[in-house]
Amino acid sequence: MTAKNSATGSPSIAVEGSTTGGETPPSDPVPVGGASRTREGTLLAALGIVCFSLTFPATAWGLEGFGPWSLVAVRSVLAALVAGGALLALRVPVPDRRHRGALAVVGLGVVLGFPMLTTLALQTSTTAHSAVVVGLLPLTTAVFSAVRTGNRPSRAFWAAALAGAAVVIGFTVQQSGGVLSAADLCLFGALVVCAAGYTEGGRLAREMPGWQVIGWALVMCLPVTVPAAAVGLTFEPVRWTVHGVVGLLWVAVGSQFLGLLVWYRGMAAIGVARASQLQLAQPLLTLVWSVFLLGEVLPVAAPVAAVAVLVCIAVTQRARS
Repeated sequence: MTAKNSATGSPSIAVEGSTTGGETPPSDPVPVGGASRTREGTLLAALGIVCFSLTFPATAWGLEGFGPWSLVAVRSVLAALVAGGALLALRVPVPDRRHRGALAVVGLGVVLGFPMLTTLALQTSTTAHSAVVVGLLPLTTAVFSAVRTGNRPSRAFWAAALAGAAVVIGFTVQQSGGVLSAADLCLFGALVVCAAGYTEGGRLAREMPGWQVIGWALVMCLPVTVPAAAVGLTFEPVRWTVHGVVGLLWVAVGSQFLGLLVWYRGMAAIGVARASQLQLAQPLLTLVWSVFLLGEVLPVAAPVAAVAVLVCIAVTQRARS
């Protein structure tokens, strides 16, 4: 998620859908307030994971009513309006000039790149297949973070990371009949750009709240997303279906804003380590939604690969602690 969503906006361990843009500070905040605060924080963090896990099914619904370019552009505009309204209402100062380069990377990776590439992939790929591939995002972000910050994880960490990558690559090749499809290439590209965005967002989250990182990234992208939305809506057909509208609203408001809001509040209460354990369930939750909301039939390899990746991520978290 090592990150903060697509589509996907979560801290350094996030998968999103995410579509999330900030990472967490390098150390866990100490929970204050006893058992009741811990329960509240756990509930909020779990709610954030549920929000992120719905991103792919909601995108599939959105594609029933909108073209891929329109869906991504309009979702970003709507999310930016919500985030911008919150920033304005709370009178949050404009970020310093020194932060704008990193915010641009967050915008390109989390606001534009990840949603666009995953949306293109979902035109021909199932949400279950995509969820397994993107389940590798925490490990991908960990690699980017290690390179960017100069941290030196243990050998156990790298062994687990490579094992997780091998599982995902083997799954995609097996499901694609021995060769990578165009959708798979889009998904792997989404991993790279989102991991870069999450890594820069994590660095910024040491100096400003994570929701402000994704909020300013969304606002900064408006000069691109507003014209893109106008062009997309002009040239791509729009079908005003219930699924299409609900899917659009969810990826815009639920995944990119509300999910991040409750996730960061929960994480502040219970700490990064405990919250990250909840996030390991995100790919598996997406598989469940793909069955109940989209009627997809899961190949046996999908849940097996998802569990294998979950185990690898759990090992990396233990190795890093």
